[in-house]
Amino acid sequence: MADFDLSTPVNRRRLMGNTLLSGLGMMGLGGCATMASRPPSGAWEVANLAPVRAKGDRVFDITVCLRPFRAAGPRLDTEMVGDKLVVHNYGHGGSGWSLSWGSGNLAVGKAMAAGHREVAVIGCGALGLTAAVLAQRAGAKVTIYAKDLLPQARSARATGSWTPDSRIALGDAAGPAFGATWEEMARFSFKQFRNYLGLPGEPVEWSDRYTLSDHAIAFPRRPDSPNGMLEFGHYNDRVQDLTPRNELLAAGSTPFDAPFVYRSESLQFNIADYGHTLLTDFFAAGGQVTRAEFQSPADFASVVKERVIINCPGYGARAMWKDESVVPVRGQIAWLIPQPEVRYGVSYKEVSVLSRRDGIVVQAVEGGDMKGYNDTREVPDRVEADTAVGKIADLFSRFGMHRRPVRA
Repeated sequence: MADFDLSTPVNRRRLMGNTLLSGLGMMGLGGCATMASRPPSGAWEVANLAPVRAKGDRVFDITVCLRPFRAAGPRLDTEMVGDKLVVHNYGHGGSGWSLSWGSGNLAVGKAMAAGHREVAVIGCGALGLTAAVLAQRAGAKVTIYAKDLLPQARSARATGSWTPDSRIALGDAAGPAFGATWEEMARFSFKQFRNYLGLPGEPVEWSDRYTLSDHAIAFPRRPDSPNGMLEFGHYNDRVQDLTPRNELLAAGSTPFDAPFVYRSESLQFNIADYGHTLLTDFFAAGGQVTRAEFQSPADFASVVKERVIINCPGYGARAMWKDESVVPVRGQIAWLIPQPEVRYGVSYKEVSVLSRRDGIVVQAVEGGDMKGYNDTREVPDRVEADTAVGKIADLFSRFGMHRRPVRA
């Protein structure tokens, strides 16, 4: 059997005819750890930005996701369940989409080392799908066992932004070696996203991000951790070369009414198209899906025929594996009707906005990483949504009113 390069993408074909897949949202801020300096007034052209039409009656959906956080970081070890080798791949907090390829690469390496060429994957979210595609690229015949495909999985309710160290671990619990593992996963993932840029539907794309503030900001930002709050691990300084630095724009050079306006660029995942693309790739390479719901690992014996299993259940691991190290971190998104002319994201008064092809994501982020921690409520909160949309409506009610001519 020939060796396979896990980083090589399959030839992408859209399945037509009998295969019809239904479609399926905190913004990443890259930058160096310095205080950005303001360029001379008049040195920038006025940004050509379309306003977000933020109104309560334009909210067409509210979704909630429980992120699977583990203080020690993702579970990436192996264990035997009966005669089956189980490779764990879960507990990525708010970094599931961002780290999916790199984490899957580690998991697939362990799975293929067992010498078997038939692999099972538990779960069809961000981690499960990418691990399955990588296992196929490595030469394995893959079957996904899942209750829901991606459009119904919790992963489909993510913000869709490159946030590789969002709630990924606690600084003191992950251990000194975790930083290197995280960096390996982040860099591998970032490289893989290159394969999905420029495809129909724009499953992955670059977008401008604007951070508005009443005071100067040092990047990368570190959220305050008062007494009683957890100190989450931050590793983005290890990969600050991957994304552009934040730049402080000249006063009056954008339509935003804010004393300080910073701009950067980051990757975003338009999850409806991205998920469709991943599923299409998986089926095009001969992948199969078996609908199954596991109450415990003991169920593997009667349902899973493969001897090697890559275990990607996300938050479901807490119940299925009785793993109480998995802590829910609730996140809610209010969805505004899509505006194709809006091609950017903005952070304002602890509200994050990101325009995607399937809608404009509006998310309250006050409290930083602690927001939603150990909150198991998976039902929408209309008051939270209306409050967040109201702040954005106030911002855009003054959009463009403070523009002034920029000197040549």
